[in-house]
Amino acid sequence: MGDNNHGKEVSIANKKIAGYSILSVCYTFVKRISQVMVVYLLGYFGCSSAWLIGPVILSVMREEWKKDKDLRRNVAKAAALCNEKEVILARVDDLPTWVFFPDVERAEWINRILRQVWPNFNHYARDLLKDTIEPAVRDSLAAYKMNGFKFERMILGSIPPRVGGVKVYDRNVSRNEIIMDLDIFYAGDCDISFSIGAIKGGIKDFQIHGMVRVVMKPLIREMPLVGGLQIFFLNNPTIDFNLVGVADLLDMPGLSDILRRIIVETVASMMVLPNKLPITLSENVPARILRSPEPEGVLRVHVVEAKDLMKKDIGVLGKGKSDPYAIITVGAQEYRTQTINNTVAPKWDYWCENIVYEATGQTLELQTFDADDGIKKDDSLGRATLDIASISKKGNADMWVTLEDAKHGMVHLRMTWLKLSSNAADLKAALVETQLLRVTAMSTGLLMIYLDSAKNLPSAWAKRSHGQWVTSGSKKSARATSKPDPCALLSLGKKQETTTVQMRTGDPVWEQGFTFLVNNPQSDTLHIKVIDQKTGQDIGRLSYNLCDLMEKHLMQIEDQPLALKHSGPDSKILLSMQMRILKYEEPKEEDDDDESEKSKETSDNGKGASAPLVAKDSVSGSESPSTPQSHSPLKKQASHDSVASASSISVSKLITSEVASNLDAQPPSIPSVPPPDDDDSELRFRSNAAAKSHGDIGLGRVQLTLRYSTQRQRFIVVIHKVVNLPMPDPSNIPDPYVKLYLLPERSKDSKRKTEAVKDNCNPIYDETFEYLISLGELNSRQLEISVVTKKGFFSSESPIIGQAVINLGELSLHQPVTLWLDLQKEVRREA
Repeated sequence: MGDNNHGKEVSIANKKIAGYSILSVCYTFVKRISQVMVVYLLGYFGCSSAWLIGPVILSVMREEWKKDKDLRRNVAKAAALCNEKEVILARVDDLPTWVFFPDVERAEWINRILRQVWPNFNHYARDLLKDTIEPAVRDSLAAYKMNGFKFERMILGSIPPRVGGVKVYDRNVSRNEIIMDLDIFYAGDCDISFSIGAIKGGIKDFQIHGMVRVVMKPLIREMPLVGGLQIFFLNNPTIDFNLVGVADLLDMPGLSDILRRIIVETVASMMVLPNKLPITLSENVPARILRSPEPEGVLRVHVVEAKDLMKKDIGVLGKGKSDPYAIITVGAQEYRTQTINNTVAPKWDYWCENIVYEATGQTLELQTFDADDGIKKDDSLGRATLDIASISKKGNADMWVTLEDAKHGMVHLRMTWLKLSSNAADLKAALVETQLLRVTAMSTGLLMIYLDSAKNLPSAWAKRSHGQWVTSGSKKSARATSKPDPCALLSLGKKQETTTVQMRTGDPVWEQGFTFLVNNPQSDTLHIKVIDQKTGQDIGRLSYNLCDLMEKHLMQIEDQPLALKHSGPDSKILLSMQMRILKYEEPKEEDDDDESEKSKETSDNGKGASAPLVAKDSVSGSESPSTPQSHSPLKKQASHDSVASASSISVSKLITSEVASNLDAQPPSIPSVPPPDDDDSELRFRSNAAAKSHGDIGLGRVQLTLRYSTQRQRFIVVIHKVVNLPMPDPSNIPDPYVKLYLLPERSKDSKRKTEAVKDNCNPIYDETFEYLISLGELNSRQLEISVVTKKGFFSSESPIIGQAVINLGELSLHQPVTLWLDLQKEVRREA
């Protein structure tokens, strides 16, 4: 009988009214009645209209924001349900240049494996969420007075992650390891519910996308042939999700960013460099091989200043200025400059040092914001991304970086790549260098620690008497023999690191690695404190002077047991340490004969390269990008070289692929180079001829360089100069500037323009512009270049001097392409 009643209830609930379920109609009816009642009560009690207008505005903004998010999630979800090979081939133009058809087959094969093992992975993921992520999120939310976070239900669904591209490194790799990069994308049907105190909520439409590196090492001579795995994200992945339930009230800009930031930070603390997820596959492989830190070097960054940032604050007469600050991110490492109030040209003079573990693949991200008070989200002023591999090969870089996702703005950066030296004699030069910088926070060394375990720690309910630990007589019970919950706190200078807590043991095994930047190894001391988390009591301490480590062979010790002070008589801690000195080395010059071969090799390996030409490019002064004197012969010569085989409209690639990496963040000025030899006289003659031409119909010519950055998904346009503009009236010299549109759109987002140069028929710009667009979409677009004069806006004639249009699908943009274009008459197009 009960079953029949239940069946009737279900059938009633499933009945439809005009295509909608009865429950849905009832819910909508009650919701509308509630809204009307709220408005009625506000009027009844004589409340101000602001109490009504404010929530309405917030509600409308929230609905529009959610619509945009839902559209993006649905598109990603639809892609996740498609056939693997179709999705990969559809994105083949968007994938890095190293993804070829065999890699598509390999990615499809990996996707089939993931689909097969995904149901079993659900069990592992539940344990991971409950044991690791839940405590981290709970502690982070407690800082915002939101206590009691816990997961209630964790179902990852049936849709597995998708691999969009695979790269296996076969050069510059140790014989004892295999390195593979995977473009991972997950847009599944997970169903996760949680509670924060009395608030019940859930997470659906969870999406994550990022580049995952898998390192298989060491290679062994027994099955499974690989001793272990290291899995990690090279950079912070893109994470998005949708809040449901009562927590849906938090799903609006500002408040939901808190939860999103906490989840990103939690993922970064687990799997974003320098953090790795080690998996041991063979018992014969020591854990130290997979868990010890292995940095490649240190990237020293000087954020000097910015200029021409967007104005975000509202002033009395309209737009005011901004309160800008910058955030520098390398992997999970993040640094923030000070906030400079009421300016669009801040001078930060901020220094930071980033430990780099994988130069190939890692990027430096710079984000600028306008600081706002209250819970309002800080407005973005633009961002930039730099490839660390190219900087490490140049040795140093001094450049103005054009901000992306912004109408205008540039940031001045100086960067130095510091290698790791095992020679203690290099310390003297490092100390001299830091003294010359006159920045007290700079480091001269890098300390790498592998903390293995501790032995014979005292019991949690013991007490110290005359320096010895004894059991308290008044505690002789089950508690008297209770084991501690030990964790180790490591500190060096201002930095502190903490191991995981091992529950109820006097012989904890941590097997964790840490790195510390060292100001001066001759005077700094490493402090290790073992704490019982249950009581908060110190149960052992160790102080190690780094000058003692400097005297060891190669400045390192391995598996060294060291006695703990203020602990048990036999308490020891087992660790390994190695010190490395930060050393700057000038980039090595390469022979011209080997240059092309080297460029091809590094391109195949997925790494940027640095030729002497580009190394000179990177050492630019701090002049403003708009200063005419800063235009260098080097940049002009690069453009002239490309004209050697050109006719009226010439298309040619620049000589080296190394310049391609430099265009991602083009400095505003480049030092001059010696003039070419006499053998290049023919080249100079043809280049000068191109520059002296007045064009097909006498309207002048424009020179520009085009390139597509596959890694950053950016179309890059460099406007060099315009020559021989017509001057019908000598008393009315034009004030020209160049305007760009990425057709067919003529929207504000598609528009780019240079600064105007007053009274000049041969203006030089050397300005860089970028478009965020996939290569597949770019091939169907046209680039319209218009040369416009500011003096023509108040006359009856058109201010457009001339135009040119480029079909981008006809060009190969993987390397820079420099063009001379003849300006034509303005083409009238329908709106």
